[in-house]
Amino acid sequence: MQTLLERLVFSFGWAKSRILCRRVCEGASVVLVIAMMIHGAVCTLALDCQAEKPRLKPRIEGDWWQVAENPDLGPLTSERQQVVDFGIWQAEDGTWQLWSCIRHTKEVGHTRLFFRWEGRQLTQSPWEPKGIAMRADPDYGEQPGGLQAPFVFRIDKLFHMFYGGWDVICLATSQNGKDFVRKRNEAGKSFLFGPPDGYGNPRDPMVLRVADQWYCYFTAHTPHEGAVFCRTSKDLVNWSEVFVVAKGGQAGSGSYSAECPFVVEASPGEYYLFRTQRYGAKAQTSVYWSNNPLDFGIDNDEGHFLCTLPVAAPEIFRHADSWYIAALMPNLSGLQIARLKWTTDDSMP
Repeated sequence: MQTLLERLVFSFGWAKSRILCRRVCEGASVVLVIAMMIHGAVCTLALDCQAEKPRLKPRIEGDWWQVAENPDLGPLTSERQQVVDFGIWQAEDGTWQLWSCIRHTKEVGHTRLFFRWEGRQLTQSPWEPKGIAMRADPDYGEQPGGLQAPFVFRIDKLFHMFYGGWDVICLATSQNGKDFVRKRNEAGKSFLFGPPDGYGNPRDPMVLRVADQWYCYFTAHTPHEGAVFCRTSKDLVNWSEVFVVAKGGQAGSGSYSAECPFVVEASPGEYYLFRTQRYGAKAQTSVYWSNNPLDFGIDNDEGHFLCTLPVAAPEIFRHADSWYIAALMPNLSGLQIARLKWTTDDSMP
């Protein structure tokens, strides 16, 4: 005689059966009633439910401290300029580096450029402004004023910066984590790859190591739809086909519903996608979970959606065994950092 779980798997498939199992486990009284009715069958179901661990959720802990203010860009300064997508890391000398895209400046073209700050300590407030760090260069295949969202990570002694060049994802490298030089491809350009078919403006790249490959997450959009994409590589030169890893669901499907994707592996095999919908005073980032780093739900939140955070463009990082979150200021006039806690306690704000 088949158990209830076996019948569920046969009828609905393994994935849907696991979802049904979780729903049964959510109510102890329901399980008790079913147990009285079907005895052994529910035992198999209940044992499977016990294997489902509570999902960790990110919670902002304590107060924010501001590390960057709206900078003086000299002749490129504009009253409308805003501090938006950024990258944060430690340089070779141990100082903290922060590069941010400043938009709506007097820069030509798309009005964007990179500005740099430096902090001696992570908790220093504010960090020291160091000036304009990079401007778009059309000779490298970048659109004028089109620099977007730097992300930096280190492989051995070499720092790698992924960034948007408006219609391409680009790469620069550095020995000291401060002075970056664009890395030319075979065509003499700085870009690694362009947008997915039918989409434009690939941007907001971030890179995660998974097993023996690098996963580059980024967003792109059409006039009506946005999504989170990923390409994989073993050498940062040759890239896979593009994967759609998140789209639609509670976070929406509009052009800017999948901004600033950031993925962390909070515990082994447990991946969390932070996906922004809104900047400003009503900032919102939706958090999704998956044990597959290439699937955080495509027009489907079931088993993936966890919560929302009142922040925009967050970058999540770990330092000295503690987690931190950096994000835009609500008025887009700077950047801030807070401690981050991973918990199963839903009562935490």
